[in-house]
Amino acid sequence: MSAEPEALRARLSEGAAALAVTLSDEQRGQLLDYLALLGKWNKVYNLTAVRDPAEMLTHHLLDSLSIIAPLRRHTRGQPTRLLDVGSGGGLPGVVIAICFPEIQVSCVDAVAKKAAFVQQVAVALRLPNLRGVHARVEAVQDKFDVITSRAFASLADFTEWSAPALAEGAVWLAMKGKRPDDEIAALPPGVEVFHVEQLQVPGLGAERCLLWLRPRA
Repeated sequence: MSAEPEALRARLSEGAAALAVTLSDEQRGQLLDYLALLGKWNKVYNLTAVRDPAEMLTHHLLDSLSIIAPLRRHTRGQPTRLLDVGSGGGLPGVVIAICFPEIQVSCVDAVAKKAAFVQQVAVALRLPNLRGVHARVEAVQDKFDVITSRAFASLADFTEWSAPALAEGAVWLAMKGKRPDDEIAALPPGVEVFHVEQLQVPGLGAERCLLWLRPRA
């Protein structure tokens, strides 16, 4: 194996450890294979503006891995249905599917080629718990226990568009940069933010936070 994949593997291991995420050798391999697929398909499908593998590792893989420990606390290993909205190239949905075999992950995107890419990843990485869905989120018929998004839309739009897909007792998890106080203030009365978690992404010199939301009782 060349030095570059070894360097990426080392950085992935260090980053995961810093995020309190334990990865098996198989999961590490799947994450790096996913990174390679993202780089390969990106040339044709324009899945991400980031092109450099080392930068993709930090900005995409480690950034998505930052949601894993909080999600594990929430699901406690229970079978869970998760919808990743505006998933694009599968972030964070593919990373969640790799880390949680017990979570059924649906990555929905309005762009057909992005949903097709996620389907290709599911086949290539042998992830039976992952599927790509080509649809607008408002058209999704199934119900989910957790609905995630990563820099998808304003909190008001994200919660409004995906509300019909919420199962009873479900939560929204929104990955954001700086704490979006203006977006929180603009939420409708029926939605509440019940927790805001600051995230530290190794190697990423930018603010990150995770917002937990639910329908107001």
